[in-house]
Amino acid sequence: MRILALIAAIAGLAACSGSVDDGVIDVAFIAPEGEVATSGLRLDYAGQHLRAAQAQGLVKLGADGSVLPAIAERWIVTDDGSSYIFRIREFDLTDGSRLTAQAVRDNLARTVRRLDGTSLGLDLAKIREIRAMTGRVIEIRLSSPMPDLLQLLAQPELGLVLGESPTGPMTLRAQDEESDARVFDAMPPEARGLPLQPGWDDEIASVHVDVVDAMAATKGFADGRYELVLGGKLAYLPLADTGPLSRGTIRLDAALGLFGLDVNRRTGFLGTPENREALAMAIDRANLLQAFNIGGWIATTRIVAPGLPGDDGSIGERWSDLSIADRRATASARVARWRSANGSSPSVTIGLPEGPGSDLLFDALARDFATIGVAAIRADARADADLVQRDRIARYGAARWFLNQFNCKVSPRVCSEDVDYLVGLAVDARDLAEEASYLSEAEASLTAANIYIPLGAPIRWSLVRGDITGFLENRWNVHPLFPLTRAPI
Repeated sequence: MRILALIAAIAGLAACSGSVDDGVIDVAFIAPEGEVATSGLRLDYAGQHLRAAQAQGLVKLGADGSVLPAIAERWIVTDDGSSYIFRIREFDLTDGSRLTAQAVRDNLARTVRRLDGTSLGLDLAKIREIRAMTGRVIEIRLSSPMPDLLQLLAQPELGLVLGESPTGPMTLRAQDEESDARVFDAMPPEARGLPLQPGWDDEIASVHVDVVDAMAATKGFADGRYELVLGGKLAYLPLADTGPLSRGTIRLDAALGLFGLDVNRRTGFLGTPENREALAMAIDRANLLQAFNIGGWIATTRIVAPGLPGDDGSIGERWSDLSIADRRATASARVARWRSANGSSPSVTIGLPEGPGSDLLFDALARDFATIGVAAIRADARADADLVQRDRIARYGAARWFLNQFNCKVSPRVCSEDVDYLVGLAVDARDLAEEASYLSEAEASLTAANIYIPLGAPIRWSLVRGDITGFLENRWNVHPLFPLTRAPI
């Protein structure tokens, strides 16, 4: 009843007029308190957004997810795609010193070195050299072409941190240590290396950020406390209304990434690739999220999202020539053989995050597994479960991001050294066609291991008041704070 009452409140609010403009945009991130750190190289969703607000990189991501100039005012790419040359803005830091290409180069090179051993570090593996060419020009040389380099350079972890001098585009004015509430102001253009613009701040707003749990965020939105709620996942979706009255209030990103189940323990029934494949075959992906009342969700049996640039077409959806009934018949036969050999029916434990959406997802998975004779049990501790949900948004749209998520350095329990070797060959490939061939071979090898069960695209949602500007859906689930200020540049 509590959830139903909250849904009704949100739906009713959607039909009302916008809130009074007090010059402040109140934003809530759905996240635990521990996910707001803005230092270090392993940032969570809220921390990434707060870091991006205060520390620009060479480039940045805009409200629509596109790459925009930041510290670099412009750039060129050489014809062979192996070199990116950036011109740095004329930039005076808050201590009065001038930002130089050498300082940018040193900061960026140090960050790339520190990222070694992380998934983002693997994504940046093609960087061969970073050098300052003149006082305002730096060059990044690659071992082979990488069309997605700019997208990676825009990641918050690569924002420049130069002592006590903020690079913007915002500054943190105040922070409540008890509640984690933060107030951000837009930096004036001249403090960001842009021309002076008189009257620039006549109508801009400050951004007030809270980090709260899903119930507090959705209730706060319904009560008018928040104008924007970010960080919504499938686990919390039932706390928001997806009915017709909420149209324009609930916004879903057509996100790109991984949403599925890691095979966390390869013992018992899950000890062979064929039995692990049986579970994947049993899932009716077309109807898996029917209880959530969302349209347009893209289900897939592939590890790498279909249709990405560079996809050579050699990998397709699995079992496309079989109906769901045929797939389940094949899977049931494997279960029957295991039951006959072991004298009992198999069962698996599933580790999902807490939340009403996870309850619905578990029910759907349990029903599908039951059709082939496998019992599903909700795990008390996710780390100890046989199957554990993997839910991540892609940093860029290429097969290498997906495969790097299963690298043995970053995912030792769900990985393959053979796949890592093939991805390594792709990094060193002479051209994009050769790289695509290695990546397809790597995906095929990882698929055959059946150590990950793909379900489809990740679900990400936000609650957005009708009068908010500067918010746009995008496939990266990136919603920067700066555009919310209504600042012209």
